[in-house]
Order: sequence, then structure tokens, then C-alpha cells
Amino acid sequence: MNILDRYILRQFVSTLFFAIVSLCLIFLVVNLMENLDDFIDKNVPNQIIVKYYVSFFPEILKILTPISVLIATLFSIGKLSTNNETTAMKSGGLSLYRLMLPLVVFAIALSFAQLYFNGWVVPVANKTKLEIERVYLKKAKAQGGTLFNLFFRDTPTKHVMMQYYHPTEQAGYQVAIEEYSDEFAPRMRSRIEANRIIWNEGKWKLENVMIRTFSDNSVFVSSLDSLSISLNIKHEQLIKLQMLPDEMNFDEKRDYIKVLKMGGKDIRKNLIDYYSGFAFPFSNLIVMLFGVPFASVKKRGGIAIQITAAMVIAFSYLIFTEISKTIGFSMNINPMFVGWSANIIFFLASIVVLIKTQK
Repeated sequence: MNILDRYILRQFVSTLFFAIVSLCLIFLVVNLMENLDDFIDKNVPNQIIVKYYVSFFPEILKILTPISVLIATLFSIGKLSTNNETTAMKSGGLSLYRLMLPLVVFAIALSFAQLYFNGWVVPVANKTKLEIERVYLKKAKAQGGTLFNLFFRDTPTKHVMMQYYHPTEQAGYQVAIEEYSDEFAPRMRSRIEANRIIWNEGKWKLENVMIRTFSDNSVFVSSLDSLSISLNIKHEQLIKLQMLPDEMNFDEKRDYIKVLKMGGKDIRKNLIDYYSGFAFPFSNLIVMLFGVPFASVKKRGGIAIQITAAMVIAFSYLIFTEISKTIGFSMNINPMFVGWSANIIFFLASIVVLIKTQK
């Protein structure tokens, strides 16, 4: 990295830091004003309010980082352009591609860092935030509650049903387990009914059991006080059904989707949201690729035009992300492609803008 790279990067990073701090403070103040009446009505202690916004800050940072990157790109490169420094660099044989190289490397590194931050740090903070909402503001659903009317497909030929399941007791009640002969032309081979199923030392155990075994012309019935049974689903997977998506890291979301699939649920929306979570951090690179061509060319209106361009690009990306999710959910399109579609389209558009600007 030469002196010029360090100079450009220093301008960008300092502007990025200022943009992030400014946007986050504005967001926090606006949110505080909106929720102040609720905090006062519920007599929430001051230290809890501080703790709430400390735990809320990572979520805010997750949302505002790409916008801050775009603003930092426009302002830092725009300043170089206003001072005719980009013109001098080009006159010295430095192409636009070479000029933006340190920013591209930084944006890629930031994207991977935010991928980890969004996927594993933000959910931990959200747990604290949502717990405060449950206890003090009575907004979010309570944790540790009973799960009702559970149905899941443990294997293609084995279905499990529970009337309700107590996560804290690690026990389910009014259980039925049906096993079929074939996935595509099913005939019931057996049905096990039990008053209770408990999770103990990594295994499932049924209590007060009745077993019906079906043959062509008869039904064999037997009863047992208890029966150990092997199921693919574990207690740890069941309790994740009561978690909110914002509380789950990427690993927990993957397991959650797996449990929903076992339950015969339509998981397309969940998969699209899952892959979108991986795609979103790389919007840092995309908005930077858009920002450099915009800012490297002098325009009438100066900073005002650049800010307007930043907002248009940012909101267009966010709007298209939501629209693509809706379209992908209603159509038979690969969920991974849908989750990444906004990034793919805007990345290609940014390359076109970049090539035209270089010419």
C-alpha cells in the first residue's frame, strides 16, 4: 500500500466513522422519543433504559453501516474531486479502478466482518433487548412457555404429534407417533400413543404407552408402562421453536428451518430470509462501487446532489430486496438465488456505471 492508498483510505475511514456515529445518534434519539412515553408509563428504571439502547445499538449498526459506507464514499471521493485531486491523479496515469482499489479491499473486509457481526453478535444483543421488552414493556412473547399442537415429520415415514410440550420440564403430553410403510403410497404400520414423553440424558422416553400394530386383516394392541424411543429431533431443537428470528444466530436459524421442514411446513420464506441475511453485509461493497463513479465526477449542486444520489441508491436497494423476497416467495424460484438477487442485480448495475464513468 503506497502513500496515495493510505491517503484515500484515511479520508474514507474518518468520514465513515463520522457518518456511522451521526446516523446512529439520530436513530437512537428518534427511537427514544418514540418510546419515551412507554418507558415512563411502565416506570422503567433509567439503568434499564440505558441497557436497552446499549443492546439495541448492534441492530442499529447492522442497518446503518451500508448507508454510512455509501455516504463516506460520496463525501471522501467527492472531496477529492472538488479539490481537483482526482483530476491530478488521472493526469498522473492513475485510473479510476486503481484509485478505488484500497476502498474495494476495505469494503470486502468490512463485509466479511459484518457478516460475522450480523450473524452471531447482533442476535445475542437482541436477546437482551427483547427480554427487556418482555419484562418491562410487555411487548414480546414470553420465553419458556408451552408449545401447543406440535406436528413434525421425524423421518419420511414417521410422524410425531404432541398436544403440548413444556420446554422447562423437557416433557410433552398426549403424544402420538405414526409410522407408515412408504413415503409415496403410505399405509399405517403402527401407531404409538403415550400420555407423556420426556427428554432424559439425551434420549426420549414414553410413559403410559399403547402400541397398535396394523397388518392386512388385524390390529395387534399392547400396553407398556414406559418405552425408550429413538427420534431424530432433540429437545434443543424443539425449544428453538419458541425463539424469535431476531434472537437466532445463523446456525440456530439453520436448525430452526430444519425443524420446520421436519414438521411439514413451507420453509421457502424462511430460507429466503436466511440467505438474505448472508447477502446483506455485502451491500457495503455494492454501494461503494456505486458511490465512487458518482463522486469522482463533478456535478452541479455538489454535496446536495451526492446526498440525494446516496439516498436514492440506498432506498432502491432496500426496496428491491423486499420486492424480490415477495416475488420469490410466490414463485418457484431457488431461495438462495432470491436471497442474493438484489446483490447480483445491483452489483452488475454498479459495474456498468463504473465502466461508463471510466470511459
